[in-house]
Amino acid sequence: MVLVLVEHAGGVATDPSLQSLTLARSLAGREPVQALLIGGKAPAVAATLGSHGVSVAHVANHAGLETFAPDAWASTLDDLVVRLPAGAVVAPGTERGNEVMARLAARTGLPLAVNCIAVTAGPPVTLTRLRWGGSLFEEARLVSPRPLLTVAPHTVAVEAASTPNEVEVKPFTPALDGADLVVRVAEHIGASGGGISLTEAKVVVSGGRGVGSKEGFAIIEELAGLLGAAVGCSRAVTSAGWRPHTDQVGQTGTKIAPDIYIACGISGATQHMAGCKGAKKILAINADGEAPIMLSADYAVIGDLKEIVPAISAEIRKRQ
Repeated sequence: MVLVLVEHAGGVATDPSLQSLTLARSLAGREPVQALLIGGKAPAVAATLGSHGVSVAHVANHAGLETFAPDAWASTLDDLVVRLPAGAVVAPGTERGNEVMARLAARTGLPLAVNCIAVTAGPPVTLTRLRWGGSLFEEARLVSPRPLLTVAPHTVAVEAASTPNEVEVKPFTPALDGADLVVRVAEHIGASGGGISLTEAKVVVSGGRGVGSKEGFAIIEELAGLLGAAVGCSRAVTSAGWRPHTDQVGQTGTKIAPDIYIACGISGATQHMAGCKGAKKILAINADGEAPIMLSADYAVIGDLKEIVPAISAEIRKRQ
């Protein structure tokens, strides 16, 4: 049996979690797939997972799980793995998923494979995973009595199970102690960008070093507002203090998968492209026609972004 950690927000399972369920079914083969959900509206979300192959959804209830606490989540996962027992554990390769799985690996002394994009049941399990910011595919064997792995976000297409299940929702209370709750979220601070999440936005407008200054982002924000888009940026921008780290797209920032990604004044370093490679279309606006991002762009406008971006905004206004 394969156990999948399912993250959820706003009463629905996140896309990276549904992607993880798709990959988990290929690992499980004829074995069942079960899910663990923690906090919030978990029971309601759990009941919707049958179409993704989940037979049993376990909902963890504990006062210490009201906010995210990585050791508490790892302890809860470890507790359930032993109770079932689970033959393998899969989680989305989000910041939260990777952190929890790393702590589970440390607790159990088992190896963890992160950023997987394909997997075949063993023993031993064989897998393909992203390395070097997505510029390299690694083929590997995971030799472990209980494979632990995370799925690289937006690399596996979500597929419904051929035969939907009637989900059995099972609440349980994990055994947590004080040490599990030492590190936990104390406060949530809303991100900039009008409340539009980078991870969920259908359109993202990003600026890089070519924007020139913090004030230069006014035209980026204007275009994003007209498109109902989220505002992103490159690492150079956050390093300069022009935008917060929460806006950063890239290997060390947020990995996104919008319908269209509009990159303004971004050269397209490997680390940045690792964050936006899930975009369905990329529009690059850059004064340098030889910038690396041009190799990945579906559309390119070569010129001064300080003229081009306002011109696009003006044209959108005419058509509204």
